[in-house]
Amino acid sequence: MSDAIKMKEAHFPGRAPIDAYGNGGFRFADMSHRGSIVCVPSGIYGIEMKAPVPEMADMQHILDEADKIEVLLVGTGENLLRLPQNLRTLLHNKHISADTMSTGAAVRTFNVLLAEDRAVAAIFYAVE
Repeated sequence: MSDAIKMKEAHFPGRAPIDAYGNGGFRFADMSHRGSIVCVPSGIYGIEMKAPVPEMADMQHILDEADKIEVLLVGTGENLLRLPQNLRTLLHNKHISADTMSTGAAVRTFNVLLAEDRAVAAIFYAVE
């Protein structure tokens, strides 16, 4: 038996509204997570985003569940930033409407769409 500690990917299995954001993380479902997150139909996952705009590697959970997603909200930190053309094209080809906005606005919009039981997903860049 190995003495090595195995780290599991941070994951909440299910859909939940975001209760709070800031201080470098998020609160949801009576839990907290430090860092950025992606919310898809199968759950909420912690991700290591290098910058406020997602890269292709940050999109894996979205692509894995693309057939269950109609709207993708992208919270780009404190400022509104645009998705790169390659990601906009990829999402368009998957029939996913992508909207970028500040993380705060994206969290609020996500919670409304989730309450309406819409096919929504989100990537939120953590803000201090």
